[in-house]
Amino acid sequence: MTIALYILAFQTILGALDNVLHHEITERLPSKPSARFELALHSAREGIYAVLFVIFAWTNPQGVFAIAVIALLIAEVIITITDFVEEDRTRNLPPFERVLHTILAVSFGLFLAFAVPQLIANVGAPTALTATSHGLLSWFFTLAAIGVLAFSIRDAIAVVTLGRMKPQDTPAVEPSGRTVLVTGATGFIGAALVKRLLARGDRVFVLARDKRQSRALLGDNVHHIDSFNALPPEARIDAVVNLAGAPILGLPWTRSRRAQIWRSRVDLTNALVEWMTTLETKPAVLVSGSAIGIYGEGNEAVLHETAGAGQGFAADLCRAWESAAMRAAALDIRVVCLRIGIVFDKSGGALPMMALPARFGLGAIFGSGRQWMSWITREDMIRMILAGIDDKRWSGPINAVAPEPLRNADFQRALARTFHRPLFLNAPAWALKTMLGEMSTIFLFSQRVVPTRAAELGFGFDVGYAADALYLQFGPAPKPLPDVTPPLRAITPVDQTEAKPLAAERTIDDVHPLRSGDLPVRAQSARADGRKRAGL
Repeated sequence: MTIALYILAFQTILGALDNVLHHEITERLPSKPSARFELALHSAREGIYAVLFVIFAWTNPQGVFAIAVIALLIAEVIITITDFVEEDRTRNLPPFERVLHTILAVSFGLFLAFAVPQLIANVGAPTALTATSHGLLSWFFTLAAIGVLAFSIRDAIAVVTLGRMKPQDTPAVEPSGRTVLVTGATGFIGAALVKRLLARGDRVFVLARDKRQSRALLGDNVHHIDSFNALPPEARIDAVVNLAGAPILGLPWTRSRRAQIWRSRVDLTNALVEWMTTLETKPAVLVSGSAIGIYGEGNEAVLHETAGAGQGFAADLCRAWESAAMRAAALDIRVVCLRIGIVFDKSGGALPMMALPARFGLGAIFGSGRQWMSWITREDMIRMILAGIDDKRWSGPINAVAPEPLRNADFQRALARTFHRPLFLNAPAWALKTMLGEMSTIFLFSQRVVPTRAAELGFGFDVGYAADALYLQFGPAPKPLPDVTPPLRAITPVDQTEAKPLAAERTIDDVHPLRSGDLPVRAQSARADGRKRAGL
């Protein structure tokens, strides 16, 4: 049984990583009504583990108790299989979570292979819970039992709380008369875009591989299709937003992964343009995703939209991706290719994974740390897509990045300062290249990309400084504005005949503690404070 317990300990550590990283930090399942059934499964499974940990730590179950333990293990297997199905149905699992699930499944199978024969042998013995001890393993499982029991209670409370939440009625929005088709709508950017489109009255179609998953995520106010052929040629689509693509981050870029990434972007975009040729009324605009990876290694050069494409898989992919999208221009469709940088938002994308080590004081500078990073907040990204749809001046390649690129070392320092953690580690370039292969270029290539075209078009960024973006994502919530009561001025009898209503006489000087003349000075001071907090 000792070998089985060591395997179970390994299983416990990986399970804790999966729970904290994906269920709590990345997906934030306890706050999602669509995850209620998944949370119920997690609560039941964690409760079972709490019991099993205590039993295996300090006892040797025999007779009826051995049968009960076998029954708990069978129940755990059923719950886990159901959980896997539910996760695939309701959410888009990142590659790392899928890898963890595979390892966990293999590990648990090995545990059963060692533990079940011993339990079956104990069934024939007299019923008893014989006291035993496995040294440090017993204490490890005791602490693990306390931890999983706490999570079981937490998830059970979330299930009850989410069950009491009444569905919110969709606000009455006057239809815009515009229809938008979105590919990649269940992704990190796509899901937020769909909500914004609905909020402004657009009719939205989403292309999804699994309509059940997209319906669970996006609701029934969206029209879900699983192929282009589901829309007839006479369908009127005013705009298409193409965000589909398998995740770039995850497992190394093996030959099969490269093929998957290529198919999900280039081949799908080609299929999208071919389908648009069959429509009786062509869309007015195609807003297609791309990435700053098209520039390759830029060193210290400032990269505008006119810069040439670089070398490597990422550059080749983006070049082919944009070429496929630009084919729609021959159909008299305005094409916008947004070259997207690292998208900052704590709810998903790359940022939670990048921030996790810093959160625990294990942040590290990649390589020399002098390579430039270009980024954008998700809110500004959504606003750029909407501008691409609405503004006829937007066309061709446009860098979707904030005005302030920064070096990797400065980013890691800002992240550490945001969490009030030290920064003392370094991830050597050779180690990243060894572990990640060519995928390491995402972290090691220097790409000093600036939004030249967006600035020319008058696009204004809500967040232009990385330190501010990180603080807004991970810092404390801002304090509410003070409740200021404007002073009322007494009206004399002489004034009454010519007096205007008091509300009309109030200005910003009357109702707000910041005088209009002070606003630029205070805004500059606030920005300086934000950069100082993040160590820039």
